[in-house]
Amino acid sequence: MPNDTTHARQISVAADEMIAMTDPITDAMLRRPSPCAEMDLAALLGHVDGLSQAFAAAARKDFGPLTSTPPDPAHSELAPDWPDALRRHVRDLADAWNTPGAWDGMTQAGGVEAPAEVMGTIALSELVLHGWDVARAIGIDYALPEEILQVVFDFHHPPGPQSERDGMFGPVVAVPDEARLIDRLAGLTGRDPFWPHGTLEE
Repeated sequence: MPNDTTHARQISVAADEMIAMTDPITDAMLRRPSPCAEMDLAALLGHVDGLSQAFAAAARKDFGPLTSTPPDPAHSELAPDWPDALRRHVRDLADAWNTPGAWDGMTQAGGVEAPAEVMGTIALSELVLHGWDVARAIGIDYALPEEILQVVFDFHHPPGPQSERDGMFGPVVAVPDEARLIDRLAGLTGRDPFWPHGTLEE
């Protein structure tokens, strides 16, 4: 498993990609569908904003409502100043996991306690997977280093029984072994790798 410095760098790279993808998003695009069932783009971005705050608090061992409450993605909402707020919270998430002690001991997120290094990897997974969701919804390519995709793939592979995945991932979508890693990761986490692209043009 990569060391803490490597993990923190990978979170930072995934955070940078998420932040960059917010630049072309206009308010008119927020009602577009996303690959996440029952979530349009606005709800998806609201979920990313909320999880960023929660996992930043988890890195700091700052326990309270942010870390003790399970997420409710279907009811996520965006603030009026969402672009600045989302970018700030995603950057804070990356910074929090790059501080001394972030990867040590136990921590909490979504009301679940786990070793900090596990929670940090989950934070990376959330950024990577929802980054793919956002990219699909707005119709742009999603390019992250293979080493980051591999960490997230290995974290979720082999998949557990669907009864343990419910609420997190849909059923595994079969993808050929020779397919791109990003497509295999999408399928592994219950996403259709060929989910229709949107377009940046209205």
